[in-house]
Amino acid sequence: MSPTFASLSIRNYRIYALGAIVSNVGTWMGRVAQDWVVLTELTDHSASALGIVTGLQFLPMLLLAPWTGAVVDRFPKRALLLLTQAVLGLTALVGGLLVVTGAAQLWHFYLLALMTGVATAFDNPARQTFVSEMVPRERLSNAVALNSASFNLGRLIGPAVAGLVIAGIGSGQALLVNSLSFVTVIVALLALRASELTPAPRVTGRGSAREGLRYVRGRPDIILVMVLIFVLGTFGMNFQITIALMATQVFGRGAEDYGLLGSIMAVGSLSAALLAARRSEPRLRVLLLSLVGFTFAAAGAALAPTYASFAVALAACGLTALTAMTTANAMVQMRTDPMMRGRVMALYMAIFFGGTPLGAPIIGWVGDVLGPRWTIGIGAAAVGITLVGVSIWLGRHENVEVTYSSQRRPRVRVSSAPTHDVPQAAR
Repeated sequence: MSPTFASLSIRNYRIYALGAIVSNVGTWMGRVAQDWVVLTELTDHSASALGIVTGLQFLPMLLLAPWTGAVVDRFPKRALLLLTQAVLGLTALVGGLLVVTGAAQLWHFYLLALMTGVATAFDNPARQTFVSEMVPRERLSNAVALNSASFNLGRLIGPAVAGLVIAGIGSGQALLVNSLSFVTVIVALLALRASELTPAPRVTGRGSAREGLRYVRGRPDIILVMVLIFVLGTFGMNFQITIALMATQVFGRGAEDYGLLGSIMAVGSLSAALLAARRSEPRLRVLLLSLVGFTFAAAGAALAPTYASFAVALAACGLTALTAMTTANAMVQMRTDPMMRGRVMALYMAIFFGGTPLGAPIIGWVGDVLGPRWTIGIGAAAVGITLVGVSIWLGRHENVEVTYSSQRRPRVRVSSAPTHDVPQAAR
């Protein structure tokens, strides 16, 4: 089997991945349909309302992270996933029925977004760490990348299908299809062979949530990754808002073209995930270089004069952002003790997605006051400034040098001087 798809040789992971692909397509259909309903059916293109809905979806990740991680480390992850997937499917079903029956109001979608966020706060760390129970450590990086590929394959297909469904039969029907897609994950989880899983040791006793915080505080290499991913997630990854605003307000496009933009961005993301699957070890150099690329790609998207040039820039944004995300995810998982992995990944997901409740309303406000292009430009500026600060910090405190060479083949090199005191952040 190709090294890119090595984890698919494992039966349990293969079944799980198949169910996840179908669910991811439905999830992206649901996201596009939800945003379209809020933006065009429940409001008069209110970027602020869309920002609030997005923020409410991610707020529980930020508030509940220490406790959700402790729950994930304490209880069987497969059983927890069965519960969270059922709840997520139910919220999608309620949203679809409200729209189809004409009873939907804006506060309904605020409440459903919050309920979805609570379920996702438990689902995300469980899903991330469950991968390590299905595959051996030497294939963990590959499996993490294939999970991202599955997510972005859904992102590639889902928005385009959602645009066609919304234009053809309505946004409510797209939400109902999403609710059915969760059944595939539930069936896949039930079909796994428990004897072939390798569950991590369960945590018992009190104080486990605080232990996770103490563990991360003592790991500067993990903190560094979390700082970078926080800025990317808070200010750079609000494309759920920015694409909708650019499509409708700047380029004057309808549901089909709006959905197509999400799929085009997913082309770059899917390519990045497949490339990441071929790398056996995640490296800090790859993370920094991908964030540099994202800064330039996002700036290009903000300045794009036409719909076509904006679409090209979005593909580059997807490529660079997903490279950063898969690298950071694999770095954190592979450097974390298995008994602490649920709590650390809950904090990681809170840092990445939990910044959205702060960033999404700000981005929505920026879109209303300064215009849609600034919603993307602010992300490029934030990531770029953070990279400069991190490079200076690495040089001064961790004995790390970040250099750029343009001879022959342009390269970025992250190196450390030979000393016994350099922590893992420099590796």
